[in-house]
Order: sequence, then C-alpha cells, then structure tokens
Amino acid sequence: MNNSNEVDLLVIGAGASGTCIAYEASKRGLKVALLEAGDIGSGTSSRSTKLLHGGVRYLELAFKTFDLSQLRLVREALLERGHWLEQVPFLAHRLELALPTENCFGKWYYRTGLGAYDALSGRKSIGSSRLLSKYQLRQALPCLRDDLNGGVAYSDGQFNDSRLNLLLALTAEKAGTLLRTRCKVLRLEHRKDGKLSGAISQDFLGRQERWGAKAIVNATGINVDNIRQLADPNVNTRILISRGVHLVLKENLCPDGMGLILPSTDDGRVLFILPFYGRTQVGTTDTPCTIQAANSPSLGEKDYLISYVKRWFPAIQAPSISSEWAGGRPLLKSSEEEISSSRVVREHEVETLPCGLISAMGGKWTTCRQIALDTLKAVELVLEKPLPAPRQFPIIGSSRDLMQLPTLLIKQQQELKEHLPQSQIQTKQLNHLQSNYGLEALPIIANSLPEERIPLSQEIPLCLAEIKHAIKNEHALTATDVLARRHRLAMVDLVEAKRLIPIIENLFNAKGIVATELNLEC
Repeated sequence: MNNSNEVDLLVIGAGASGTCIAYEASKRGLKVALLEAGDIGSGTSSRSTKLLHGGVRYLELAFKTFDLSQLRLVREALLERGHWLEQVPFLAHRLELALPTENCFGKWYYRTGLGAYDALSGRKSIGSSRLLSKYQLRQALPCLRDDLNGGVAYSDGQFNDSRLNLLLALTAEKAGTLLRTRCKVLRLEHRKDGKLSGAISQDFLGRQERWGAKAIVNATGINVDNIRQLADPNVNTRILISRGVHLVLKENLCPDGMGLILPSTDDGRVLFILPFYGRTQVGTTDTPCTIQAANSPSLGEKDYLISYVKRWFPAIQAPSISSEWAGGRPLLKSSEEEISSSRVVREHEVETLPCGLISAMGGKWTTCRQIALDTLKAVELVLEKPLPAPRQFPIIGSSRDLMQLPTLLIKQQQELKEHLPQSQIQTKQLNHLQSNYGLEALPIIANSLPEERIPLSQEIPLCLAEIKHAIKNEHALTATDVLARRHRLAMVDLVEAKRLIPIIENLFNAKGIVATELNLEC
C-alpha cells in the first residue's frame, strides 16, 4: 500500500450529491477526501435533462392526491432552482416552456396549476406563467402541429450539468478537499466495535491507498446499495433504477428559445423538447433497468421518442439524431413493491447504518445542495459535535459579490474579445468561454498562445487552450472526459467530436498520460 491518509470526512462518489457534500463540508472546515471510481460526474449527473426545476408533475399529483409531501418537494426544489440561478448565472439560465392545450378547459386548468407553481417559488420567482394564444404558440414553435388551442408558458431553469458538477468538485479541491478520480473503493474497514474506521481504494494504475476517516458518506447514486453492502452485507437494497434516455436532433424545433413539455403521453410519461446548442434535445423515458443497462439507450426507447417528435411536429418525419445518452435515476423504493418507477417521488433520504455509514439516497440535480446540507446533519451526529458555520467560498468562475457578477461578466466580455481571433464565430466563441468558465475565462485565454485560441469546431468552438486547461487543471484523463463532460461537443454532435480525438490523443501523449478510454459513448 502506497499511502495512508487521515481525514475527517470521506465522501465516496463525485456526482452532483458527492461533490456538493464535499464542497459544503470543506466550507465548514472539515478535512475531506472525495473518491470517484470514474470521472467527475461520469454517471447520471452528466446525463440529466439539464433542467433546474420544481417538478410540475409533482405539483399536479399533490393536488390530485391531496399529498402535502409532494407540495413540500416542489417548494424545496423551486427555492433551490433560484439558488443555482443566482450562484452560477454563467452556467444556468431561465428557460420558458410551453405546455400545449387542445381546448379552453385544458388551458385554464394548467394556468391555475402553474399559478400555484409561480406562488410556491416566492421571492425566488423567475417569471410568471402566461397564457399563449394559438398564434403565439405557433410563432414560438413553428413546426408544431396546428390543431392546438394555444397553451400556457411557464419558466424553469436550464443548465450545464456536467460543468456545474466539475466546478463543485474543483472548488471543493481548492478549499482543501483531497480529490481522486478513477479511484475505486475496494473495501471498508471496521473497528472492533463494528463502527467504520476507513476505506481502501485502488486507482486505475493499481495503486492502493488507505483512508482513515471519522465519518464516511456514500454518495454513489445508482451504486449506493453496493457501498451499503460493503459496510453491511445484510442490508436490504433501497434503490430502484429508472433509465432516462435523451436524443439530440440536428433540426432546431425551438428556434425562438422556448421549450415544450408534453405532460400526458399515452403511457403517462412526461416528455421535454428543448433548445440545445442550436439543436433540439428530446427526452426523457422512464424505464426500470439494471445498473449494467443504465447508460445504454434501447432501440425501443429511441423509437418511442422519435414517434412523439413526429406526432407533435408532423413536418419532421425523418429527424436526424446527432447524439444520444442515457442515465439511471436513483429512485427510493416504495413500500409498495409493485409501484411503477414513473410514480415514485424523487425525494431523497439520508440513512445512517449502525456501523456509521451515511448514505445520501435518491434526490435530483436541482436539490443536491439540500441533500448535502441534510447529509452534513448526519455527519454531525456521527462526529458527535456541531460543525462550524460555513465560510464564504464562491464556486470557481463566480464571485463573492453576486450582485456585481453580471457586471463583471460584461466587463470580461470586452477584454476577452481583444484576445480572441477574428472569425465569423467570434461571438459564439466568446459566449462559449463565458458560459463554461465564468470569470475564469479570461485568464485561461490570456495565458495561452494566439494559435491555441483558434476554434477547433463550428458546433462548439472549443480551442486548444481549453483542452490543455482540462488536462492540466480539471482532472481530464480521456477523450470522453474532454469532449463529453469538460465540453458538450460529444453530446451535441458525436461525429464532430470523434474528429477531434487525434488532437486530444496527441496532447495526452505529450503529457505522458495513457488514456483509459477513448470511446465517446455519452
């Protein structure tokens, strides 16, 4: 064994929940280690619908079933939606969604419900819902079928999931967290009294490390039961996995920037049709699956999504798929074993086993901070002492003064423009840099050579300076890390992403890094 480390808190899993837990714990002065078996956010956290939302479907279910717990879930998520839009406005933005209706009753039914959705967000409101005439709906979505009676528009947030995941991890590291990727936990160690004392990990080169820890958090998403059973082989499984599949179409079905939600498909699922880098993102499905099948879209699911595109956009009968991805949602099992995954509430739970293992289970991207705060309450109980108040430590790319952040970003735009090459896509490149790095965009570009700033792709204009930055400063070890998670090119246009693989291979070779994967299966 090469090394032995002693920490206050060991967090297993660097998805949305794990990185947010490490970030919040580091802000409170704990010595933290964060271990991830793959790349940062390489599981479900980079494969989401990319929405920050309260959950319109849960609101409808709350009123239909008089279930106050559903209402609390929506309220919590709406407040957290507002938090992320304030904290990282360069990664997240308001998105208006149209909910189409076929008659006046449907229009007023949804308008009433969405009025409650607006009210629940309180001071974190990002815009009121509004009625759409048939003309307004057609203007926003010109290829939409023409037999509709208008609809209702409401606001939620759209964000770059993998980038926020990465910046949470990097900010935690900057605050003192020890971060290891491609580092799998082999076993958990116990004291004589049965309580956990640490873990043994092994990286992709076969090197092992021991981690002594006063508290251990299991934040491994769909793999949470595997770690729970490492701690105690007799525990019952708690997670139901539901696969969500998304397609990216070359056709831009949302040219005005307004998305579409289909709340009532034939089988009760909710589908989103969203603007995505000048193309269209379609999803999601809700299919129970195994861990092994979580990241693999099935042909049936793809056909299902395409059939709805054709039904609602009849002029598009042969849509072109430029990318696709799937991810497994970790849903908490209900006491009713036969309940379908589409009816399971995506609430989270923090469990502490008798041995001391703390598991953050369930939840969704929007509420990962609340999951982290609830997890730290459990950490306090294991440590048997209260944690200090958090220090101010803004996410990388953001600012301590959030009121000044928009002004600072505008100022940086002018300075960035002076460093970027003249081209037809200079504005697109400038927007790309700021939307990826926030206030860190300028130093990345200013400290590079002029030839390293030339865009490598028309689709997403990343440049050589960014790829070098990802390898040197962002723990990127493979082409997939760079092209699917540090940047979204593989998730927008897979063919175009594959074209850049030789460039990335050469950079890895120059650094003496042997990439562990070179496929672009998102």
